[in-house]
Amino acid sequence: MSIIQVILIIVAVVVLWIVFAYNSLVALKNRAKEAWSDIDVQLKRRYDLIPNLVETVKGYAAHERELFEKVTQARTQAMVAQGLKEKGEAENMLSSTLKSLFAVAENYPDLKASTNFLELQRELTDTEDKIQAARRFYNTNVRDLNIKIETFPANLIAGLFGFKPMEFFGAEEGAREPVSVKF
Repeated sequence: MSIIQVILIIVAVVVLWIVFAYNSLVALKNRAKEAWSDIDVQLKRRYDLIPNLVETVKGYAAHERELFEKVTQARTQAMVAQGLKEKGEAENMLSSTLKSLFAVAENYPDLKASTNFLELQRELTDTEDKIQAARRFYNTNVRDLNIKIETFPANLIAGLFGFKPMEFFGAEEGAREPVSVKF
């Protein structure tokens, strides 16, 4: 083999490595975007269920107006939140107000026995479980992408093509504490 053939083989190997590294970064980035989309779908489902739940509870607990306003306000803030950090904070606030709403419902036996309320509660609980699963899926994909971006030698390709680490979807500090309900 001549020196030119060796150089061509080395160049071909380097080019192929760059192509494979770039493609794997693109795939990881798209998986993370898909995972974020899964979260969005479940959040939309939750946003659609909340007004029905509030209306059902209102019929039994009309004097809990302040709580209904908090739930509605938290839902609105969550729907308009932009960016991962703001969205995470708004979603955690919404979850907290929903827990308060369910705690209030415990004081109304007729409400707890209502078929509409029980079905809405079941659907919302199912949606919350799906949101948690979607968040875990998203964080797993973001972790994989971030590891690839930060490890050598893929970090050279990531830097060259402008790949940036993505943020994890996490609970804020206050969301880790139990919700206190005061009457």
